[in-house]
Amino acid sequence: MKTIKTATPFNRILIANRGEIACRIIRTAKQLGYHTVAVYSDADIAAPHVQMADDAVRIGPGPVGESYLLAEQILQAAAMSGAEAVHPGYGFLSENADFAAAVEAAGLVFIGPDAAAIEVMGNKAEAKRRMIAAGVPCVPGYEGRDQSDAALLAEGSKIELPLMVKAAAGGGGRGMRLVHRAEDLANALKLARAEAESAFGSGELILEKAIIKPRHVEVQVFADSQGNTLYLGERDCSVQRRHQKVVEEAPCPIMTPELRAKMGEAAVNAAKSVNYRGAGTVEFLLDARGEFYFLEMNTRLQVEHPVTEMITGLDLVALQIQVAQGLPLGLTQSDITLEGHAIEVRLYTEDPSQDFLPASGPVDLWRPGSGVGVRVDSGIQSGQSISPFYDPMVAKLIGYGPTREVARLRLIGALRETALFGTPNNLKFLIQCLEKQQFIDGEATTAFIAEAFSEEDLQSLPASFADSAVAAVIDLSLDHEQLMSRSLQVSASLKDWSSASALVSRKQYKFGDCVYDLAVTPIAANTYRLTCINNPELSAEIELLSRQDALAVAKVNGIKQHAIFMQPKKGHLHCSVEGRSALYRDRIVLDGTAIEGVGGGRVVAPMHGMLLEVLVKSGDSVKKGQRLAVLEAMKMHYEILAEIDGTVGEVMVAAGTQVAADDLLLDIVIPETAMADEGEK
Repeated sequence: MKTIKTATPFNRILIANRGEIACRIIRTAKQLGYHTVAVYSDADIAAPHVQMADDAVRIGPGPVGESYLLAEQILQAAAMSGAEAVHPGYGFLSENADFAAAVEAAGLVFIGPDAAAIEVMGNKAEAKRRMIAAGVPCVPGYEGRDQSDAALLAEGSKIELPLMVKAAAGGGGRGMRLVHRAEDLANALKLARAEAESAFGSGELILEKAIIKPRHVEVQVFADSQGNTLYLGERDCSVQRRHQKVVEEAPCPIMTPELRAKMGEAAVNAAKSVNYRGAGTVEFLLDARGEFYFLEMNTRLQVEHPVTEMITGLDLVALQIQVAQGLPLGLTQSDITLEGHAIEVRLYTEDPSQDFLPASGPVDLWRPGSGVGVRVDSGIQSGQSISPFYDPMVAKLIGYGPTREVARLRLIGALRETALFGTPNNLKFLIQCLEKQQFIDGEATTAFIAEAFSEEDLQSLPASFADSAVAAVIDLSLDHEQLMSRSLQVSASLKDWSSASALVSRKQYKFGDCVYDLAVTPIAANTYRLTCINNPELSAEIELLSRQDALAVAKVNGIKQHAIFMQPKKGHLHCSVEGRSALYRDRIVLDGTAIEGVGGGRVVAPMHGMLLEVLVKSGDSVKKGQRLAVLEAMKMHYEILAEIDGTVGEVMVAAGTQVAADDLLLDIVIPETAMADEGEK
């Protein structure tokens, strides 16, 4: 990192955020000598950012509307702690103009742009109008002030399909719907408006022609209060699902010096048009012809800022603090040089096999990978829980190298050595993304996931026999360790043996319809032959070379494999073999019981959240695919659909109530005639 000279008009910084970005800001602030103050909700009382900060102040219960989104609570925390400056991070109040103004009105320094710039750029409609006036290329569409359904439907009919419905006041995929058919526009408007009001407090919408298969390329800008505005290169953020970024890299794989200069100049003009100050990102859609269109400007530090830091050598948080003090950047455009390549992936607690459904639950073990050129920004630790109240992104892993391919390989290596046990996550999916040929070739667009991934790719497949064999040997070694700890004067050399012969142990793991009933036979010291009793053709020789803390090394039929493991409770073993993770439940230890999936006509909540609507009542006839309810969770709205035809039986819940994952919402009764037909089949 390049050294940044700092002054000290303030020395206490309150970070109005949580998770990995709060930890990231605290780290730089403390390195620069500032006193840091964290804020926390009841759900975050033991969170890493609270432990890292010099001071911490409680701001309310877990829900964001009762804590992190309450400006008055943040300001009160600043007053209580003696903070003189506030860093908003990203999300929450970071792009709230009223909050920025309130911070300044309280006599504090807001580490970000002024309220006027936030207000203009925070509203997609107003920002687009301003960009059109400034000559920045924009996507054709409607950004008018008439927000009636009639006006939006009329204007939508003038835009070539497909079109995008977007929340004017927000981003991150919330309040956004892609419309392919004119008859779907009315429902898309309703859903987008409801989601926008919930997430951003504003139901204002804009309509835009959907640019199919573009690249999502953004330019990092920085401006000081002396009128200096620079661009720090670009980032390609095309790999997305539900309009939320998954993989980001810098520089863009297809960028040319000429195109970079044009996009950089457009981004600087956009910032100057609102007298911008601090860190900001101007986002563009780049089509196959090299034409680019303004998408939005984010008036804050971006999630993906580490890739820019890696290739420029600049600490963007340090620059934010410097500029917020009224100091000049101390840089010119010619000082900005880009060296090497960086790729970042976002680790989410979500289930790719269930349409990337967000998940909450325990963190039984968090062990990020490491290595040369690898950086990890995280906000979790082993033993905590992932709350349903917040965004499911929990960490970022960044790989850097002299070339794109070196960065990619280093990042894959780190991901294979990473374990997040206890809650479903997208770790396997991230590795798959980086290994797809389309990504390797640098050809990923915003259509990448839809094009490159089949349904089979995203399925939650059972663990392989070989991985199960490794898990069984680790599981058995833990059993032996526990038995030896309770025994007196028993030689370790007697492990696995009796007076008659070798002790054959048994482990049984079930993954859906797949069952591995394993006989584990010792054949030498720490070496075993594993045979699948219910499928004798499956066998393997496993030698456990080492096992220490959460790491094990084993030879599988002579080939060395690395594993990360953790035993949360009796009969359960988390084990990741070369990045392939699974939870192994020993059905024999658990008395042969197994967790079975909910079937038939039972409709359960897919995650923790609040039911916004219940659209059916007892006695209603429903068809497969019909909307039954709308659930709000982790800032998104999810439609719960019927999986079968039938009649609604008992409805267990009402709109406005909180539900937990797997709570029974209602049941659907299958008509007897249909059941008879199924029986005949």
